[in-house]
Amino acid sequence: MSLTRIASNDRLSGAIIVDRLVFLSGQVPGSGGNIVDQTKEVLARIDALLAEAGAHKDDIATATIYLKDIAGDFAAMNRVWSAWLSPGKVPCRTTVQAELARPAVLVEITVTAVKPQ
Repeated sequence: MSLTRIASNDRLSGAIIVDRLVFLSGQVPGSGGNIVDQTKEVLARIDALLAEAGAHKDDIATATIYLKDIAGDFAAMNRVWSAWLSPGKVPCRTTVQAELARPAVLVEITVTAVKPQ
């Protein structure tokens, strides 16, 4: 079994590849903005990490979305999420409300993908 780390630092790896499985750490926005802006930024980060790992958003098997304010931001985040997904290529998903690492962070998303053969 092979294990490859991508975008690692002293605390975490942005992604880890184990055989054909690609595990992404929770992705957060680097800047402020509203839930729409932050969700778009996080999804772009996911696209970039998946590409570096040899995968694509259509390869995502499962996603967990953490929202700071699920009542206030769920609908807007969901519109961005749905527009980003390819039709018929939707992963399993869980969405929860959570206290996030920094006060300005409104969304964090983590995914697991399966690389094509």
